[in-house]
Amino acid sequence: MSRDALKTLFYPFDNGVLPAPAEGERVLFLGAEAGYRLPQGFEASIAAVQALRPLYRGLEAARADVSAVVDGEDYDAALVLLCKHKGENEDRLAEALKRTKIGGLIVVAGSKEDGVQSLRKRVAQFGWGGDSLPKYHGVAFWFGRPEDPQDVIAKFSKKPVRVEGRFDTAPGMFSHDRIDDGSELLASRLPDDFKGHAADFGAGWGYLSVMLAARAPNLKGIDLFEADHHSLEAAKINLKANAPKVPTRFFWHDLTSEDTRDKYDLIVMNPPFHEGHAAEPSLGVAMIKASAKALKIGGKLMLVANRGMPYEAVMGETFKEWGETCRNARFKVLWGKR
Repeated sequence: MSRDALKTLFYPFDNGVLPAPAEGERVLFLGAEAGYRLPQGFEASIAAVQALRPLYRGLEAARADVSAVVDGEDYDAALVLLCKHKGENEDRLAEALKRTKIGGLIVVAGSKEDGVQSLRKRVAQFGWGGDSLPKYHGVAFWFGRPEDPQDVIAKFSKKPVRVEGRFDTAPGMFSHDRIDDGSELLASRLPDDFKGHAADFGAGWGYLSVMLAARAPNLKGIDLFEADHHSLEAAKINLKANAPKVPTRFFWHDLTSEDTRDKYDLIVMNPPFHEGHAAEPSLGVAMIKASAKALKIGGKLMLVANRGMPYEAVMGETFKEWGETCRNARFKVLWGKR
């Protein structure tokens, strides 16, 4: 079932407030998700962009023309679906401004939780005209692409972030401006005598992989699995810079629905536990089960989680042996042996 913001985005075309893009026109759809129904008369071709692997696969299944990265220019119009990350939303707007023709329609939509009202007010200050329309617990607003938006593009485009002077990240990634405390706790417990092949599930921008490479000099290789394409590209840069001698492979992968090809001696993991805006333990549960399938017999999973996440039951059901390595006021490190 599509989320309400997706319906909000298309509502101005549905009720006739905005003219539907015609056949032969090209529309860029940033932050695209599957489940939308094109309004009557909407005949333009849509180039969808989605960097999150599960949402990308949903668009693929719907036979959309979809890419993980934005490409092309001189689009007749752009649609921008907001998400919960402010930096990501600003960058999507900057991309729409860069790639749409002068005067082309740009439509932005999201929920209150996505920060749509704040973004709408900021855009209104630029004096580009347009209008807005609330519907389905969200707001859509629109304007014509101005002739010279370079100052706004520069302001809204993602700015690279440097963490601890050696990791490259960007807004929209998990813990993009600091090392996550949970990951740091897990890193302090990684084995220094490990000699096999490892995998980093939900690798983000590569911190745990770099730490494992540093602690285990006899590591034979590590595979990084990450659902966010942007984070995976950052991980490639960070592993090359911080662990250049370790054999690495990178997989843009949805671990909750796509099996891994190989088996591993060790898997490290800081599983995500949010879907949208609420805690969702099922994501971590699915990744724990995926790790068990991807381990060799006798292989080991090491994961960190918020203390309140109820993973003990699935650890007991999934692994031959399991236990807790340590915990502090916020996090716990668990292990499981297949």
